[in-house]
Amino acid sequence: MTLMHPKRREDGSPEPIHHPSLPSPLAAWLDPAQHATVLPEGPVPAGLNGIPFTPWQDAPHSDAGWANVAGQDGDGFTEPAFVPAPGKRVAAGVVIEEADGRVWVVHPTNGFGGYPATFPKGTQDSGVPMRATAIREAFEECGLQVVLTGFLADVDRSRSKTRYYLGRRVGGCPAQMCWESQAVSLVPRAQLAAALANQNDAALVALLQAAPGSLRSPR
Repeated sequence: MTLMHPKRREDGSPEPIHHPSLPSPLAAWLDPAQHATVLPEGPVPAGLNGIPFTPWQDAPHSDAGWANVAGQDGDGFTEPAFVPAPGKRVAAGVVIEEADGRVWVVHPTNGFGGYPATFPKGTQDSGVPMRATAIREAFEECGLQVVLTGFLADVDRSRSKTRYYLGRRVGGCPAQMCWESQAVSLVPRAQLAAALANQNDAALVALLQAAPGSLRSPR
């Protein structure tokens, strides 16, 4: 029997999960050295690192709402001008580092696009700033509410040029991921290369593994 994602697509149609991910024990979430994974609407601890896991109830529901979403200038950072790549979509994403040093990643449903795991990202919609796009994708694909803390890198991918920001979690719940994700994980930085096997993520993984300590800007 095929497992169906508990969240439906935008058109109301169901999304099958052909090769479900496996959840981790709840204890893994509380150990910074362990890789922790939750499935859609699966169990998670009440919170982590002093921040509860509670659904983001007042998340925006329109492009206009997302365009003005809070958290786009969390630490007052600046960023270089973005130069689009000819023939490629413009996209934005965010690398969310937890206070214990682990990093949040998503597992696209059925390995969409050849990604067993990746960082949350998505195509920029007209009228929605890149920073707001990154926050939206973190919510849709991870279930998390984030504040952006800095610019990380611009990466040429197979079908897009993507601007990546750094971010920190301020709310939300990973079990509330949308149909695009079949699991969400919290991964120690040293294990990212093994978890993110697609070469399009290699440059970001190298940046994260080369940087000493936390990449997050001071609060």
